[in-house]
Amino acid sequence: MNEEKFERAIEKVFEEPAKLLEEGIEFIEKEEEALVSKKPFRVAEEYWETIGPGLTTGAADDDPSGIATYSQTGAQYGPQLLWLSAFSFPFMAVVQEMCARIGLVTGHGLAANIRKSYPRWALYLVTSVLLIANTFNIGADFGAMAQGVQLIFPHSSFAFLVIGFGVLSVLLQIFTTYARYAKVLKYLSFTLLAYIFAALLSRLDWNSALHHLIIPSIAFDKQQILLICAILGTTISPYLFFWQTAQEVEEQNLQGHEDESLWKQDISRGTITKMRKDVWTGMFFSNAVMFFIIAAAAGTLFTHGIHNIATAADAALALRPFAGEAAFYFFAIGIVGVGMLAIPVLAGSSAYAISESFGFKHGLYRRLKEAYAFYGVIIVSVLIGIILNFIGLDPMKALIYSAVANGIVAPIALIFIVKLSSDEGLMGEYVNSRFVRIIGWVTIILMAIAGIAAIGALFV
Repeated sequence: MNEEKFERAIEKVFEEPAKLLEEGIEFIEKEEEALVSKKPFRVAEEYWETIGPGLTTGAADDDPSGIATYSQTGAQYGPQLLWLSAFSFPFMAVVQEMCARIGLVTGHGLAANIRKSYPRWALYLVTSVLLIANTFNIGADFGAMAQGVQLIFPHSSFAFLVIGFGVLSVLLQIFTTYARYAKVLKYLSFTLLAYIFAALLSRLDWNSALHHLIIPSIAFDKQQILLICAILGTTISPYLFFWQTAQEVEEQNLQGHEDESLWKQDISRGTITKMRKDVWTGMFFSNAVMFFIIAAAAGTLFTHGIHNIATAADAALALRPFAGEAAFYFFAIGIVGVGMLAIPVLAGSSAYAISESFGFKHGLYRRLKEAYAFYGVIIVSVLIGIILNFIGLDPMKALIYSAVANGIVAPIALIFIVKLSSDEGLMGEYVNSRFVRIIGWVTIILMAIAGIAAIGALFV
């Protein structure tokens, strides 16, 4: 009896640790399952934190003016020119990566680097024409945004909306900290998803769309040449060059690295890899949205014999009977959202370029009293953009003038970009590879041909 009690006592002694061990194993297994289930979300979160200036720049490329151009392309030629969304992607991404690398390594924007190494007259030509082109674009975008709101709220005042959007964009740039403002721009990029949803609702012929995406097709008529030049001009656009470079500098300032002497110490292969991931993500997103806008217009407007689209708002209205109410609202909301993203990029790129050209203090991280000239360019650009909507300027003419100006600026700016990023003395170990230099020079030739063809087509 005593032996039985003793054995039970021994069993209890070992039973408790065994239970604890079993419970511990179950706890670990549950935690491992939880970690595995959370891992994709953690990876996505880390990826989201990695991307920033590149995503913002790419999304801003699909501004209301670009939306109108892509819609007209799909309406007039169906899916025939969808291949341009894939064709332009590597050129756009390589150029923007070069711009980002210049900003990261040197700690200065594009215009500031050009100012140090090249004749001032060339820089002043580029920045002055850039300012004119961006201002016309801002005016066209304000008008498109106001029309976008009127699609949803027909009785709203056009004048009130244009002025309201102008005032709001200026206030956000001047009185919001860069850290907060950068987040606002980043989240605004999600508005471009509206065009993907609109395309999915438009009953596309996906076999035809994918065929034209992979196999290039072109008809050498005047209108198609103009559209191709306009697409290249709005995709590989000078304002994106200046903005991308400046935003890399701003990001470093945001992290407290305002001392120029610290820059090269802070740059590492990891920094470059992170930047490259950001830039290529942003450019892919931009060109994917281009594909869906052209495809949506091709699958609805072209199919039903509607071949002329003057504005993004016209595209939304024309989509409505064929793609339904949801596609219509997605398209209209997208115009406003991407406009709020694009206006600061257009005005900001002009401000960076002008301020850096003349050595003025600049940067969205600075307060108004620290950078009057910089914020002055933003205010004047926005003010003129507002006025353009009240003097009877046709929005399509504004886009044509902007396209011609960009056709002049882009090849010159690209020459500076390729030469600066290929300068070993300036870039050190982060100089362009031979492959990147080749892509850069091919892009220059491509944009020069596009610019000449656009100007020639307008006056022939």
